[in-house]
Amino acid sequence: MKYYSTREMVKILNVTGQTLRNWDSNGKLVPHHKTDSGYRYYSEEQVNKFLGINTVKKSRKIIGYCRVSSNKQKDDLERQIDNVKLYMLGRGYQFEIISDIGSGVNYNKKGFNKLVNLITDGEVEKIVILYKDRLLRFGYELIENLCKKYSVEIEVIDNTEKTEQEELVEDLVQIVTVFSCRLQGKRANKAKKIIKELISDDSIEEDKVKTR
Repeated sequence: MKYYSTREMVKILNVTGQTLRNWDSNGKLVPHHKTDSGYRYYSEEQVNKFLGINTVKKSRKIIGYCRVSSNKQKDDLERQIDNVKLYMLGRGYQFEIISDIGSGVNYNKKGFNKLVNLITDGEVEKIVILYKDRLLRFGYELIENLCKKYSVEIEVIDNTEKTEQEELVEDLVQIVTVFSCRLQGKRANKAKKIIKELISDDSIEEDKVKTR
C-alpha cells in the first residue's frame, strides 16, 4: 500500500496544509496514520476514494472463439465448439463461446467484432481457438498484437504445422471464394471451377479443407 505525506497531498488535491488539518479535525479526510512526531500520512486507497477514482478491476473472461467459412459447414462448427468446450472444461476454465460463420479474410463478422470490442474494453483474459486460422486467415499478427497490448493470451489447441503447399492452397481457396461471391454468370462459374480444382489437389485432404 502506498502512502502520501501532507506535502504530497497538498499537491495531489490542490489544497493548503491548513485545509488538510481542518478536514482531519471535522472528519472529512482523516489521515490513515500519524507518526510519533505528528506527521500525517494518507493511503492511496483514501486518495482514490476521495477523488472518486474507481479502482475495482473487472473480472476478465476466457473466450472460446470458433469459426467456419460457410453455412454448409454448420455441422463442422458444432463439432469445433464441442471440441473447444471439452478442452476448456478439462482445464477448469469459466468461459464464454463466440462463434462465426464467415470467411477468414472477412474482418467484419459479428462475432469477431464482439470479440475485438471485449478485448479493447479490457474484459478478456484469454482467447482459446482450435486452430490459429480460426481467428483470421490473413492478418493474424494484427489481432495478436492487439491482444498483447491488452494483456490477452491466445491459446491454440491444435498447433499442428501445415506444409507450405497446404497453406498456399487453403489461402487461395479462401481468396477465390470471397471474390466469387461478388461475381455473376460465367465468371462466377469459372471461379467455382477454380475452387474445385484447388480442393481436389491430391496434396490436401478434401475433408480437411472443408472444416477450414
